[in-house]
Amino acid sequence: MANIFLMLSLVCIVLWIIFAMMIVHELSKRGVKINFFLLRLLIIKYIQQYKHITLAETGKVGPLFYPCIVSINMTLIFAIIGFLVK
Repeated sequence: MANIFLMLSLVCIVLWIIFAMMIVHELSKRGVKINFFLLRLLIIKYIQQYKHITLAETGKVGPLFYPCIVSINMTLIFAIIGFLVK
């Protein structure tokens, strides 16, 4: 049972990486300079920047923001459950 939750955690972390890279791509299309050397450190900043830019453009948060946040939170939840069940 623990292995199932840990595998779900891995799936969610892969989804988070995909959504984060899509957000970085959207920001670079909008003219934001992306520091690829420090991307791991600055990814949270870029996600927040995406939220603020899309909110200013359309009046609502962009479609990639919430799936990105949900996937990283589900990663944490599944990992904790997986380790507790073990």
